[in-house]
Amino acid sequence: QVQLVESGGGLVQSGGSLRLSCAASGRTFSSYAMGWFRLPLGSEREFVAGISWSGGFTTYADSVKGRFTISRDNAKNTVYLQMNSLKPEDTAVYYCAARSSLSATIMIKQDEYQYWGQGTQVTVSS
Repeated sequence: QVQLVESGGGLVQSGGSLRLSCAASGRTFSSYAMGWFRLPLGSEREFVAGISWSGGFTTYADSVKGRFTISRDNAKNTVYLQMNSLKPEDTAVYYCAARSSLSATIMIKQDEYQYWGQGTQVTVSS
């Protein structure tokens, strides 16, 4: 069982930056691949970024590539999402998710993830 708690959301102007954190409970965090998803108002939850258990492999949605960076610190049981050059269309509730996996393959479908945080709101004003 893994419990996930996101933090770091807030209101930021277009072009600004935020760093989201997701703290995980449990001693097996390093055996989980992690992902960030987001749910824009009136839309469906979508994949944003993912990272393998070791941190050696990452993947991004095209909409955030070059602006967002996912990373993890297994010693701190934490995964991060650094978001730069934010746009109003990045406004959403952001969720982190965990998937038990020692594979280098990163899944982008939410059904592949077993554990979810409660979400943190990110609002980008124009």
